[in-house]
Amino acid sequence: MKKSLMLACALALSGLSASAFAGEGFVRAEVGQSKVKGSIDGIGSGHDDDTAYALRGGYWFNSNFAVEGHYSRFYDQTLYNDGEDYVKGKLSAIGLGVVVKEHATPTDLGFFVQLRGGLSRGKLSINSSLGNGSETSNKPYYGIGAGYDFSKTFGVSLNYDHNQGSGGGLRVSANTLSLGLEARF
Repeated sequence: MKKSLMLACALALSGLSASAFAGEGFVRAEVGQSKVKGSIDGIGSGHDDDTAYALRGGYWFNSNFAVEGHYSRFYDQTLYNDGEDYVKGKLSAIGLGVVVKEHATPTDLGFFVQLRGGLSRGKLSINSSLGNGSETSNKPYYGIGAGYDFSKTFGVSLNYDHNQGSGGGLRVSANTLSLGLEARF
C-alpha cells in the first residue's frame, strides 16, 4: 500500500510543470535589540535589553510566499557577578515557519511589507557558580516587517518579532526590533 501511494505521488509530481517549482532560496541575517521579560511564579518578574541576532534561510515559492528556518539569539548576559559567585543567562530559539510578502509595485521590487510566523523551540540556559541548567519549550512566534527590495536577489527590512517560552513556573518573552539583509539565489 505504501509503495503504491509513493508511486502515485511521484507520478502526480512528475506531471507538474517546472514553473510550479520556479522559486528561489534565500539567506537572511538580522541584528537588533531585544527586550526580554521574565517572570517566575511566587518570586517576581523583571526585564532587560540585549543585542540580538538571527540567521534565517528558506525558500521563496513565489514572490509572495516562503518557508523559513531560523536560529535566533535574544539574550546573553551576566546577571550577577560579585567576583566569587556569578549567574549568566542565555536565551535562544530555533524555528520553522512561513513568510508572506506583498510589494507596493507589480514588479516585485521596491517597498514591501511582510508577515511571518511559525513554531520555535526556545531555550533558556543558566550558568552559575552553583551549577548549570536549561529549560526548553515549543511556542509560536510571529513578526512583521517593512523593507525595500533593490533587485530580485537583494533586499533590506526593518522587523519586529515576538517569541515566548514557559515551563516550570517560568515565563519568558523576547520582543525584537532588527534590521535584516536578505540575499536570494
